[in-house]
Amino acid sequence: MNFKDIKTFGELKKAGYKSRSIKDELRENLITNIKNKKKSFEGIHGYENSVIPELERAILSRHNINLLGLRGQAKTRLARLMVNLLDEYIPVVEGSEINDDPFNPISRYAKEKVMAQGDDTPITWLHRDQRFAEKLATPDVTIADLIGDVDPIKAANLKLSYADDRVIHYGMIPRANRSIFVINELPDLQARIQVALFNILQEGDIQIRGFKLRLPLDLQFVFTANPEDYTNRGSIVTPLKDRIGSQILTHYPEDVSTAKTITMQEADTGSDQSKRVSVPEIAKDLLEQISFEARHSEYVDVKSGVSARMSITAYENLLSTAEHRALRSGDTTTTVRLSDFTGLIPAITGKIELVYEGEQEGADFVANNLIESAIQSLFPDFFPKIEKLEKPNDVGPYDELIHWFFEGSGFELLDDSTDTEYRELLDSIEPLEDLIQKYQPEVSQEERYFLKEFVLWGLVQFKKLSKYRFTKGLQFKDLYGSYISGL
Repeated sequence: MNFKDIKTFGELKKAGYKSRSIKDELRENLITNIKNKKKSFEGIHGYENSVIPELERAILSRHNINLLGLRGQAKTRLARLMVNLLDEYIPVVEGSEINDDPFNPISRYAKEKVMAQGDDTPITWLHRDQRFAEKLATPDVTIADLIGDVDPIKAANLKLSYADDRVIHYGMIPRANRSIFVINELPDLQARIQVALFNILQEGDIQIRGFKLRLPLDLQFVFTANPEDYTNRGSIVTPLKDRIGSQILTHYPEDVSTAKTITMQEADTGSDQSKRVSVPEIAKDLLEQISFEARHSEYVDVKSGVSARMSITAYENLLSTAEHRALRSGDTTTTVRLSDFTGLIPAITGKIELVYEGEQEGADFVANNLIESAIQSLFPDFFPKIEKLEKPNDVGPYDELIHWFFEGSGFELLDDSTDTEYRELLDSIEPLEDLIQKYQPEVSQEERYFLKEFVLWGLVQFKKLSKYRFTKGLQFKDLYGSYISGL
């Protein structure tokens, strides 16, 4: 149908246009997508076998939906993507404030216009991008904001009595008629405001002041809520919860690979930065592992959650740390180093809520602890596991490397060293090269040097070497030699 050629209600009827409710529209378009094996929620990863099937079943059931989950679990993103299931254009009575369907007008304005002009009633076409409304629930939200109120200025201008329904100024919900309406953080909405939603969800009616309004609004409601809010800031009142058809639980990525895909998709990195800074795959894995460690850390409030945005902002910080180092040292291009991970601390501390023990230790300590825990967790995936208790005569894979540090006075990695200097320093540790050749012989050149530093950090975590931070960089030393020298 060429919507641009249809300007009146009569032409619309001649074209054979059939009106349908928004829930039927979503349902039928979803059915078409499923039959054609087309994804309805592009860009959402990790929900293929959990959240998305439940959401699709809710749409097929014509339900209003509540997406319940911790922060950073793509709840709002899912709601916004539902717009793609709407028809590209729908007809609206021209001049209507509430997107009246010409086949089923509900406002006084539209009813009178259709009655007076009949088939000559002018219509306009509404694109699906304009059929989405979103409101963040905050304490200052009022019934007038959402539903409407009497407008005294309109009454004065039109010389109407306050008893005339034409003096009503419609709120966000009526104006979103035939649209998807999202209320984010529903528990934060005051209980008396939630009560005002009862009739709209059940019957489509709205109540404004003393007016008797029968407006069978055609809406698809999507609510989002955080379980933490149920105790900290508010709750969803029971009668309202009873009127929400489906409650769908969201979750964080279940594996590093999925989390990495999300981060790479969402990170805001310019092409110039990406060309200047190369990131080994192991560095990306390590970055995601930090979030996994945070979600199980004794210092982090697990109930508050650790948003996927932490990995995204941390990745952006990682690239900027390496870029900043390269600019200072004069390198035109560079590769991310493990020591660059200290630049993630501001991104981590701003994204986690600490429990009492974490507050006592301090946010910086917790952030460093998470990085170190991530290294310890990933280390066995690349190199032999280090046993806590070893037999005296056993020869371990790291003995030569540890002996190299025992015989020397230590090893320093400066923050501002050029890439050439950095590689020469790591190449000077011969047992380190032998380890990489033996256990990771096929890695790329850029990963090889990251893995060399990774081995040093890993041995520190397993108490085989010691690491000290000083003003200009890091120093690695033999653990027991440090004890003997009193350092």
